[in-house]
Amino acid sequence: MPESARIVLWRHGQTDWNIQNRFQGHSDIPLNKVGEYQATHAAKILAAMVPSKIIASDLMRAKQTAAKLAELLSLPVAIDPDLRETNGGNWEGKTGEQNREEDLERFTGWLSGADVRAGEIGESRTEVATRAVRAIEKAIQGESGTIVFVTHGGAARCALGKLLGIAYPQWAALGGLSNACWSVLERDRNDRWTLAEHNAGSIPEPVFGNETGA
Repeated sequence: MPESARIVLWRHGQTDWNIQNRFQGHSDIPLNKVGEYQATHAAKILAAMVPSKIIASDLMRAKQTAAKLAELLSLPVAIDPDLRETNGGNWEGKTGEQNREEDLERFTGWLSGADVRAGEIGESRTEVATRAVRAIEKAIQGESGTIVFVTHGGAARCALGKLLGIAYPQWAALGGLSNACWSVLERDRNDRWTLAEHNAGSIPEPVFGNETGA
């Protein structure tokens, strides 16, 4: 892959379920008015990175977010279900309080980083990472420049951990993404991914003095 390639993992804007602390997962929840504003504002910033491709999860909240950037750049949005959020199984649609009441051990273990299936019949984080990274690697084959992937908070964190080569138990050290914020990954001279920006609302600035100890 060309060394100049850069990928952006962009979380969708806010939904009503986000502010109600409900597990969304594969549930197809739209952006609320705040989420629409967030996506519109973020798109204006991301457009300055002049992405060559936009690829989104097939869930409505991601597609609505991606559309804001696509409109500015006159680019199509490719859809890949592998960028979906974690399948939350029996937890979907329920608040964190409800899931603690009904499935305390599994839910708190999952929150603490145990690689268990969400909601008993859903997905584990390593399963989410495998499919999300598959979508990313497929999209960047033979590409250079900036590619934006519009996805979800959990899926983005799982993909980051796997792409950066972080051992699974340490993935929780990566903070989450706020609504409509993003992470930027770039290739270094050894063809490894480096984290240039995380939970950002701005485009990356050059890192001067990186090799001088400054």
